[in-house]
Amino acid sequence: MAAVILGWNADRWDRWNYRAVVEQVLESGRFPDRWDVGPNWSIQPETEAWLLFQGTSEAGTGLIGHGVVLSETLEAEHLPDAGSGGRYAAVVFDALLPLGEQIRSDVLIEAVPGIPWVDALHRPVVSVPPSAEPGLRQLWRDLGPAAIEPTELVPGTYPLNAISSIVVNRYERDPDARRVCLAFHGTQCAACGFSFEASYGDIGEGFIHIHHTVPASLLASGYELDPVADLVPLCANCHAMAHRGVSTARTVTELRNIISGAGHLRGEMVSEQALEAQENARRIIEGHHD
Repeated sequence: MAAVILGWNADRWDRWNYRAVVEQVLESGRFPDRWDVGPNWSIQPETEAWLLFQGTSEAGTGLIGHGVVLSETLEAEHLPDAGSGGRYAAVVFDALLPLGEQIRSDVLIEAVPGIPWVDALHRPVVSVPPSAEPGLRQLWRDLGPAAIEPTELVPGTYPLNAISSIVVNRYERDPDARRVCLAFHGTQCAACGFSFEASYGDIGEGFIHIHHTVPASLLASGYELDPVADLVPLCANCHAMAHRGVSTARTVTELRNIISGAGHLRGEMVSEQALEAQENARRIIEGHHD
């Protein structure tokens, strides 16, 4: 099924704490919710969903988010606490703009005229014509959530089957915090010591991922970031391994221990210097035993 645009009329429905929802998406990369799609729609799982803010008297209308439909559409009577009437689908939102930063409706109409924006501003769901999807993705790429690293793809900028991304939180993407962190720690990976500049020359200068060391569970509303104590530079490999398979990211010390414990991996090329060092170590150990 073609992508759909979901209309959010905050005058009629405003049970979200939207600021908290945006924070959760920035922190974890997703926010699941049950969405009222009106009485006549049936949306298939894995359908892309764009969120259109239909406005209030305080904020203008505009495109504000992206997500994916996860479930079959169900009647309200089959769902607990869904109210009377209507049909609902489970949607997980993976990219949201803060309220006030939505891509305004006049920009949408001019940039992607193939989408019935006037209808979308008054209806719960409208379809996105396939011919309009490239223009919509380009607009989202240009004006939607910006990633600090060029290796990170913003959800919605590419088709679903083309996306592979690393989840980062907003502290890792804050350019001011990044500058302070790198000014103190440098641009070498804090876990393995890899330097993009040393390996790739000028094109690698200043390039490194930033990792936030404080678990998400400790980030209360009054949390204040310390860019020196809370952020560390990690190469892309170590950053991925810090997050892989765990709900709380591994520490730099844990990563160092893992790297140290792994030793030479099977199939790895070992330099002559490394072989000589190993031989010298063997002689020292054997001499010590004698």
